[in-house]
Amino acid sequence: MDSGECSNSKPPAPTTGVWAKLVPTDSAYPEVAVAEDDAVVCSLVAPAGAAGAGEELSWCEIRRGGDASSATIRNLSSDAIIVDGRVIQQEVVDIKPGSQIVPGPQKEGHLVYTFDITAAKDHDKNNVKIVLDIENAKCSICLNLWHDVVTVAPCFHNFCNGCFSEWLRRSSTNSRDKSQSAACPQCRTAVQSVGRNHFLHNIEEAILQAFSSLQRSDEEIAMLESYASVKSNLVLGKQKNQSRKRPLPRPSDESDDSELPCPQCTEFVGFRCSPGVAHLQCNGCGGMMPARSNNSIQQKCLGCDRAFCGAYWYSQGVNSSHCSRICNQETFRRISQHDISGLPETLHGGNPFEKDITERCIQQSGKTLQAVISEWITKFDNKELDRSRLQLNNVDTITSRTHLCNHCYDKFIDFLLYWFRVSMPRNLLPPDAANRDSCWYGFMCRTQHHRPDHAKKLNHVCRPTRGNP
Repeated sequence: MDSGECSNSKPPAPTTGVWAKLVPTDSAYPEVAVAEDDAVVCSLVAPAGAAGAGEELSWCEIRRGGDASSATIRNLSSDAIIVDGRVIQQEVVDIKPGSQIVPGPQKEGHLVYTFDITAAKDHDKNNVKIVLDIENAKCSICLNLWHDVVTVAPCFHNFCNGCFSEWLRRSSTNSRDKSQSAACPQCRTAVQSVGRNHFLHNIEEAILQAFSSLQRSDEEIAMLESYASVKSNLVLGKQKNQSRKRPLPRPSDESDDSELPCPQCTEFVGFRCSPGVAHLQCNGCGGMMPARSNNSIQQKCLGCDRAFCGAYWYSQGVNSSHCSRICNQETFRRISQHDISGLPETLHGGNPFEKDITERCIQQSGKTLQAVISEWITKFDNKELDRSRLQLNNVDTITSRTHLCNHCYDKFIDFLLYWFRVSMPRNLLPPDAANRDSCWYGFMCRTQHHRPDHAKKLNHVCRPTRGNP
């Protein structure tokens, strides 16, 4: 029997999402758990003394059926298997609790398993599924999955507790009234209250169980928790005195200038903001700048739609020596103006083995990293690359003249170097990388992030092929 070899001879049993199991008729052998997030069964196929004994193979795929008591099985091996006495080649067939499955074309020399659905009773009631686009479960400040999610009112946008707490701290730094409302980082609505969202916190944990690659490092979590200041519902802004029919008029000599740290609100460098002009708050330094929609200088990163003030103030002749609430110009530049001296840590999804291979490929080419990137930027401008994998907003309008923040620029570099690797002939790869098979799940593989042996053994700089004919 020729089946796919498991990346580890003794893979750990799934601990979450287990809904079924294969029970061997011989109790001397272990049961095989079937999990929601990994339908491929990797197990022993032969008893002791038979050919291939002790070897674990990926030999079938089991998925849920239309109801809580049914499922389907698909043979993944190059040989036949037997399901309820029927010889199965590559087709998908239905199975039910009690179905007998043999991972080979005959019972002799193979183990015999009985299929069983665990906790089928009340399954639908206790495991309500919520279909959620993971992009909608990300904090718009750090662009990662929420951590200790908080919700602001009245706009009901969601953020990491630590991210929003730091945003709130920066917003109130130059304000005389520390209870003054902050603007929502996503829509600019004045925030009246903020509180921890326990329902979304449960969804956050469920997503991390299904997609472990989204888990942050311990250091990043510790930093976020050190910033977090929202412990319960927090009311922001001044509350009206309910005993009065009308609010007291605001003194005519009171100005917003001290609470709005925009240099041009005080007639700086020959320009003064008009009363009531809309402002943008910089996601880099927290400072303010006037929103200039008709300005040729880009004020928002086209990759993430967040505001950054560096390019605008530089065009006005203002720098950090004039005002402390101004970003360095290097935080937000045209793609063609970015300098790169080293590969981003997030390259290839953070897979260190693929990053090392790419670095050696660049060295073998005899070109500098900057030269390789410039070459692929030209291909990008000429629309020679499929942009569907570029994880940025407005991908069809991005060119080398587009302004990107450093975070989005790293994603752009990841995209270019993916195509650099994919287009490289196998014979030009380093010897230890040239003979690797490609992972079925390609760059979307989650196992590569927590199984170093799997990450090293298989190539993950490739498109997913699992399920393709």
